[in-house]
Amino acid sequence: MVEGKRQKQIGNLIQGELSTIFQHLGLNMINGALISVATVRMTPDLLEARVYLSIYKAKDEEVVMELIRKKHGEIKRELGNKLRHQLRRIPVLVFYLDDTLDYVFRMEEVFKKIKEEDAKKKK
Repeated sequence: MVEGKRQKQIGNLIQGELSTIFQHLGLNMINGALISVATVRMTPDLLEARVYLSIYKAKDEEVVMELIRKKHGEIKRELGNKLRHQLRRIPVLVFYLDDTLDYVFRMEEVFKKIKEEDAKKKK
């Protein structure tokens, strides 16, 4: 489904504010893992924000995600304080793990293997 202009605007606004909130609350570094807000996708009714987080160098990504989910109330309160004059309702935040970097690295490995196999066949 294609996001509308308003959905993208609100998503970008929330993404920027969440990045600041994560730094303020110290959630950008948990257990040595670096966390960043990759993207925010809004539902058409603007009542739910799907927040995709990139986690780098984490031993267990699910543990990090669980710690962030436990801080949900505090994060939403901070977001509400920052956006209370711009939004009528603060959306429900749902956190997801953004695995696009893992996918990119796996694809690079596949392409590397294919290239090596082609080089062996040419010899």
